[in-house]
Amino acid sequence: MTAPTESLAPPPSPGLSRATLWAISGVGLCATIWGTTWFAITLQLGEVAPLASIVWRFGLAAIVLFAGCLLTRRSLKLSLNQHLAAAGQGVFAFSISYSFTYAAEGRIASAVVAVIFASLAFLNLILFRVAARQRAALASWGGAALGVVGVAVLSGSEVLGAGLDAASAAGVGFAFLAVLASAFGNYFAWRGQNAGSAVIPSTAWAMAYGTALLALYGLATGVEWSIQPTFTYIGSLLYLSVFGSVIAFVVYFTIARSHGYALASYISALTPPIAMLVSVLFENASFGWLALAGLALVLAGQALLIRAPKVSAV
Repeated sequence: MTAPTESLAPPPSPGLSRATLWAISGVGLCATIWGTTWFAITLQLGEVAPLASIVWRFGLAAIVLFAGCLLTRRSLKLSLNQHLAAAGQGVFAFSISYSFTYAAEGRIASAVVAVIFASLAFLNLILFRVAARQRAALASWGGAALGVVGVAVLSGSEVLGAGLDAASAAGVGFAFLAVLASAFGNYFAWRGQNAGSAVIPSTAWAMAYGTALLALYGLATGVEWSIQPTFTYIGSLLYLSVFGSVIAFVVYFTIARSHGYALASYISALTPPIAMLVSVLFENASFGWLALAGLALVLAGQALLIRAPKVSAV
């Protein structure tokens, strides 16, 4: 009788961890919500001043988050450093970024704004490398690059078709400023995380600070505070506040804390395909095989970012 020989077959590779599966689900949820908010924002433009709409949106979202903390007995107390981080997050992520986003959507197509926001993952990698001295894995840079290329391919015809007259050129500039402000908002959210603040209370305070700044600016500049009493405006406002702000941002910042801001910000590269699907359903748009090729690149970049190792310090 001969001794049994060891199997030369490689051991089975472990499947995706529960945390990674949760991150994938969270990315899909955020991308779905934010992919539809591009269209919802257009329903806010018209009779009501854009700044007033943003104040109603994030003011309501902050109230919902504060109420949720009180109902679940979560502490809303923050230290001075945590408040400063929340204030920075609110000013950049909710006040400055969304002011420029709404201004951009009033001048160029929402698909073009979505394409520009695909650069957020790259900006986060650069900003966190410079300001926080974090090193990203090569796979993260590759995934972000695939995302930018994929979205550019997917939406290329829309970008070229938008033209570059004075209004659209200003819209492109506003969109880039919105993305840059979002990157700084992520940086301050990271600082709040390092200071020990919890996701939901810090997000509630950040939205409150951002709303307060916009309200003060509106009062100083004579913005007319009004609400359009129609089903379309009120419905889109509630959707943007509850789903687009409360749910999506809480999930987004939770993913960012556990898997990194580069992966979380890649959600902005996944939203354009969903935004285009919404456009097909509600605006009779049509897209060809280039859209499918771009979507394949986006999904490939997503896979790279999800599976990239975390390299956090110099």
